[in-house]
Amino acid sequence: MRLKVLLPTLVLIDQPVSKVIAEAENGSFCLKPRHIDFVAALVPGLLAYTPEKGDEVFLAVDEGTLIKCGDEVLVATRNAVRGRDLGQLRAAVEEQFRRLDESERAARGALVQLEAGIVRRFSELKETPR
Repeated sequence: MRLKVLLPTLVLIDQPVSKVIAEAENGSFCLKPRHIDFVAALVPGLLAYTPEKGDEVFLAVDEGTLIKCGDEVLVATRNAVRGRDLGQLRAAVEEQFRRLDESERAARGALVQLEAGIVRRFSELKETPR
């Protein structure tokens, strides 16, 4: 099978695999090459896959969609982090959450400044005699 993990801005994984394990709302499932075609809505959690040559690899994924069609498994998600072991993955996810918090904080600050500028301009327009 060929696994492709698609994020909004890049293809995170595109490689041959022998097994994919993922989690949907009703529980975990395993896909192997001869599995029937399948569609599932993924919940935030772990996705594991076994490359054709190598050890199991883990991804922490946000909610998304998994489609198995023929020998191709497509996973579309907003966010995913890859790790060789669960300890490394946990640290990577924590770091990513920290970066997201910082960027969200900066965006909120910019929005507050924008709103303050709009209110100031409206008050200036009200004060201007006609």
